[in-house]
Amino acid sequence: MASGTPVPVTPGDSLDVRRAAVLGHPIAHSLSPVLHETAYRNLGLDRLGWSYTSVDVTAPVLGDFIDSLDSEWAGLSLTMPLKEVVLPLLDEVDADAASVRAVNTVVFDDGRRKGYNTDISGLVGILGDAGVTGGSAVVVGAGATARSAVAALTSVGVLDISIVARRADAAQELVEVAAARGADAVGHGWPGPAQASSIGPILEADVVVSTVPASAASSLEPPGHPGLLIDVLYDPWPTPLARAWGQAGGSVVGGLELLVRQAVEQVVLMTGLLPDIEGMRRAGQVVLDARARASDIAQADE
Repeated sequence: MASGTPVPVTPGDSLDVRRAAVLGHPIAHSLSPVLHETAYRNLGLDRLGWSYTSVDVTAPVLGDFIDSLDSEWAGLSLTMPLKEVVLPLLDEVDADAASVRAVNTVVFDDGRRKGYNTDISGLVGILGDAGVTGGSAVVVGAGATARSAVAALTSVGVLDISIVARRADAAQELVEVAAARGADAVGHGWPGPAQASSIGPILEADVVVSTVPASAASSLEPPGHPGLLIDVLYDPWPTPLARAWGQAGGSVVGGLELLVRQAVEQVVLMTGLLPDIEGMRRAGQVVLDARARASDIAQADE
């Protein structure tokens, strides 16, 4: 768990705050309410009045929204485009979150706003379960999640990292994040349509983390000997890249696993209680399966 994790309490204790939410724009697709509400039910917090919702919040109004919250609020989950915007609004920022300039979790503690990045620890858990303790990696994309991926990779000893990004300046930021953590990183430009297959050799690494939209990654092809792909997307699933990667014989971990793992730590940070990860994982998968069936039916009716 991240530094600053509260001392666990029991569901019978008197808790001062009972509300939390995920913020972003757009946000209607988010599975976070399903995961957190499942955790609250399993912990018995729902019977104490705890609730978790989603709120569509754009970057320009984030400060006003946070200022409007009362003492009932335990914390917030943040998705795009708010992970960087929130930084100047906080009183404290965890060292890992500060190092990648990305906060996805805000905890309210006696009037103070504390920022954390649970994407990093979620990815560390995935890498640990896969037995990754070194080797090489490629990070596709250069946003907040990509910076978190670099931090996670270096945390488990991966020090040979390539960055594939559309913008050279953004790729350079990731190179600097990696260098600050002792890694040797190099940036690569995004291939044009005619050169899409040429990226295959670049993706020849022990681990590839894709943080870009499915449409952007759909032109990428797996290398001849694919390693582990971590695709941070979860809906719709599988993405074209994930499907091709699996068909080529590589191992694939989808975005639901990352979402669940980072949500577990968010629950701990906001409530002090460790939730049932299996229950959260099952609840998320049920919703994704239902969405996939609804999509299939809609396509069949067209």
